[in-house]
Amino acid sequence: MSVRPNQGKRPTLVGGVSDTSNSDTSSHHSEHNHTTSSSSSSSPVVSPRQLSPQHHNVAHAGSHSGSPPSPKSLGSSSTTTTSDPHHLQRHHYHPQQHLSSVLAGTSKLSTRDAIMRDTQLSPSALSSTAVTASTPVGVSVPVMSSAGRSPADRTLSRDEPTLCPGEVKHETARDVTYLCPYTGPKKGVLTVTNYRLHFCSVEPEFDLSVPLGVISRIEKVGGATTSRGENSYGIEIFCKDIRNLRFAHKQENHSRRLITEKLQNFAFPASNKLQFFAFHYEEQFPENGWTVYEPIAELKRQGLPTESWRISRINDKYEVCETYPAVWAVPAAITDSKLKTVAAFRSRGRLPVLSWLHPESQASITRCAQPLVGVAAKRSKDDEDYVQQIMDANAQSHKIYIMDARPNVNAVANKAKGGGCESEENYKNAEVQFLDIANIHVMRESLRKLQEVCYPNIDNSHWLSNLESTRWLEHVRCVLSGAARITDKIENHKTSVIVHCSDGWDRTSQLTSLSMLMLDGHYRTIEGFIVLIEKEWLSFGHKFAQRVGHGDDRHQDSDRSPTFVQFIDCVWQIMRQFPHAFQYTQDLLLLILDHLYSCLFGTFLYNSEHERVDADVKKSTLSLWSLVLSHAQDYQNPLYNPATRHHVILPLTSIRHIRLWDTYYCRWNPAMRNQEAVHQRYRELQHLKEQLDQRVNDLRGNLAARNHPQPPSAPAPPAPTSTAV
Repeated sequence: MSVRPNQGKRPTLVGGVSDTSNSDTSSHHSEHNHTTSSSSSSSPVVSPRQLSPQHHNVAHAGSHSGSPPSPKSLGSSSTTTTSDPHHLQRHHYHPQQHLSSVLAGTSKLSTRDAIMRDTQLSPSALSSTAVTASTPVGVSVPVMSSAGRSPADRTLSRDEPTLCPGEVKHETARDVTYLCPYTGPKKGVLTVTNYRLHFCSVEPEFDLSVPLGVISRIEKVGGATTSRGENSYGIEIFCKDIRNLRFAHKQENHSRRLITEKLQNFAFPASNKLQFFAFHYEEQFPENGWTVYEPIAELKRQGLPTESWRISRINDKYEVCETYPAVWAVPAAITDSKLKTVAAFRSRGRLPVLSWLHPESQASITRCAQPLVGVAAKRSKDDEDYVQQIMDANAQSHKIYIMDARPNVNAVANKAKGGGCESEENYKNAEVQFLDIANIHVMRESLRKLQEVCYPNIDNSHWLSNLESTRWLEHVRCVLSGAARITDKIENHKTSVIVHCSDGWDRTSQLTSLSMLMLDGHYRTIEGFIVLIEKEWLSFGHKFAQRVGHGDDRHQDSDRSPTFVQFIDCVWQIMRQFPHAFQYTQDLLLLILDHLYSCLFGTFLYNSEHERVDADVKKSTLSLWSLVLSHAQDYQNPLYNPATRHHVILPLTSIRHIRLWDTYYCRWNPAMRNQEAVHQRYRELQHLKEQLDQRVNDLRGNLAARNHPQPPSAPAPPAPTSTAV
């Protein structure tokens, strides 16, 4: 760990490799500077203490070679393995354990041999157990509680799914074959509920449970007259979480039509004018996740209001900007009438609004959408004055940076559609920098290519070249580099930054939230990370419904894009470089991405705060954060050092420091599984840490008592004796 003193107040941790020589560490720093300067006119200057924390390399385990089977073929795969990522062993769950990863084949798989099958737990008593070497991270089994259930409910047959509160079974097909790409065909029972698809095979014992919200599209394979071979007639299900599922039906059973109808109906409720399952989910949690983020409280935590910034409720009825939250922080000198004028000059009415304020320098991060310049090069004096007021709110700098997430050519092209970018001639003391981050369509295509590389089989001989051809890691690097540049301007140059892309709800959310994660250690705690997502993504109108396609059967919709998935990937990249700076582990990231699709909770439903208020989501559904906070100990990082909350972290963003998050993208492949029970090891370390902390407190108490002994107390006076009369 190298330390270099620099001028400044807050320590800055720079990502690097802890077990290298000084020269190697120096090369890492210079490479980081070179990477940043390649897209910026200045290299980042690192403030006070520059530390090189542990930098973990992600080793890619051996995997299957060969090209993926044709998506139209339902023939069984010749690839077999000793274990299967979907294989949920039938065990007995202890009623006192709590499962942090909830329900329906989305989070973790329990394989503890000591647990038997007789007792069944409800999702409210979800028990988090270790993941063994034969189990990939990211698979779970739904379990139900015997408490409050009738005896009939507790004696379900082997092939019956245990239902979560509010779940209803709608269709069952027997003698169905699941064509697993890893372990071959398995014959069993397929059940469709209003929440998930469940497949169960008795011999061999096998369970597969998939939330219907994960389904992107459903295709029938084979016809009554064209299907000749075994397993050539059935359905194929394409999922949003990388995998594809194939089920073969027997033509004489006529089960394919019934199953397909139910799947189409409940997997796409928005297209069928049905409610999301989140509105039927009736679980109870001890914590209320809807109360974690309170806008006024978060602004006050940042020190607002100040002389330069005020809190505005002008958008209380979402009339000024329907995609913005009801509460804003804006420059104190701006009037409400001017705010409306500025909003009219910005795309979608998304004017510059404060995201984060530096506690010492008062340098700020504000976010907005592109100005409506157009081919006629329109100007708005009010908008120019507004940007000047944002700069004036920071007395330590007479300059402001406008970070445009787009490539320059894209910004110029948007002028033809009425958009564009700020002119440095009109916006005095402002410098416009383009971060060259590709648009949502490029990202969607990149993830599609990555899916082909990672699922179902991996070509070992061409792994690196295939991965490079997807350009996914390059896109992740570009987003991280842009966030690092913003962090550098705020922390080291003490200069305020305005961030925008086209409409300010995709790349803008990525950049502001990642830079805030680097600058503010509060967001690296569990509750702080929840607040970060609620604030920068949910309240500021990232279009989750359109980007994910919740309940929508239009799988080719051009609005779909993995913007939020890419953000979580970037968070993992930072966590990998700074393993001691985060209170949570990647388990929390996996859980969030799983329930991004599941529609089990109301957290990610709809496109904006306004739409969620109209749908009465907080009263009618449960929050994902209720689950997280009720079982926060399951996501705590035993290596977390609370002292890092006061540090700024600056990750290395050159491509050689970016890794594929195989725990997520390759988790369905059993050959890519973790080689040890990481979750169990973390749990043991957490318990050991608690014991050591208690021991330290006891020793400190004993030392304090020894150094400052209490004077002996005076003997109590004798009690008066009474004389009998």
